[in-house]
Amino acid sequence: MAESETQLMLSVGLIEKDVNADTLWVWCYPSVSAELRDVLLRKCCLTLDSLVLHTFVFGQYYRTWYYISTVDVQEPTVLKKVTHFSVVITAKDFNPEKYAAFSRVLCRMYVKHGNPVKIMEGYIAVLTKGICQSDENGSFLIRDYDVRKAYLAGSIKDVVSQFGMETIILYTALMLKKRIVIYHPRVEALLEFTRALPALAWHRKDWSILHPYVHLEDRELESLRSCTGYVAGFVDPEVTNRSDLFDVFVNLPDSEITISQHAKEAMAMGKLHKEIGHFIVQSAEDTDRADVQVIKDISVKTKEILNNLVSLAEEGQDAKLTLEMLKQRHFPPATENFLFRLAAAEQLLKI
Repeated sequence: MAESETQLMLSVGLIEKDVNADTLWVWCYPSVSAELRDVLLRKCCLTLDSLVLHTFVFGQYYRTWYYISTVDVQEPTVLKKVTHFSVVITAKDFNPEKYAAFSRVLCRMYVKHGNPVKIMEGYIAVLTKGICQSDENGSFLIRDYDVRKAYLAGSIKDVVSQFGMETIILYTALMLKKRIVIYHPRVEALLEFTRALPALAWHRKDWSILHPYVHLEDRELESLRSCTGYVAGFVDPEVTNRSDLFDVFVNLPDSEITISQHAKEAMAMGKLHKEIGHFIVQSAEDTDRADVQVIKDISVKTKEILNNLVSLAEEGQDAKLTLEMLKQRHFPPATENFLFRLAAAEQLLKI
């Protein structure tokens, strides 16, 4: 297991802020492209004018995940001219807890030794053996971090507690692979909220749709546009005016969800949505049910809908659905519209 898991890591890098307040990319192993380096410098809080320390942030750029741990250097230290530094890990997989734990160990090594070679040794140890051990800096074992745990770490109960019946809008948007943009001025709030949303479409187990920390910068927006549907987080309030980027907009501080004018037809709600919405709220508000059970409940409900679609499709040629087949069932218009678009999203549609 360790071997395939370790091969998910791509690189480790180091960014430093010195006593002159200059922030520089100082070292990496084995390599990071200049383009990705620019993105990582922007994500790292050390380049901000007002230094609000974000101890850990994560996100993705063109399918490369990045994880950044930042440290405020305290005396006594061997790092004489450095006030803060960030350890940056890039990888192919989504697993914030795993890389937060590993980067913390690497940070402690750098504080103690002040030498990037120690970071490289720790990185290579995990790459080759799946473990990085050291008495004084703590140890890290890659197999302690199952990806399923990372998928289940977000709280659907918190999402429902904030948005109630409106959660159905998020569920529908995810099922139809629409573009969801979330705004909050605090990156930590964004990371926590956005990572939970893909669990509403648990049958796909697809966290590649998650872009929790995006800047309104051309290359990053190109990376976003290369995806069919996504869940994207922004700290810049200007994103409110960028309706070209979303079908559904979530203003987290104000607890408001808005459907874009151009997405209203696709997102039309009916009796089926009301039923699913009530079901989600009922499950999430049950104090005896943990998040994992709520996700399972929603997943079972989703499977029912998908099984009905599949059985309808099996009546057709090549086990594919057509709009005519749906019309023969005389569903209410909003249900028919939803099922047709869902069939398209699940590749059950005859083209």
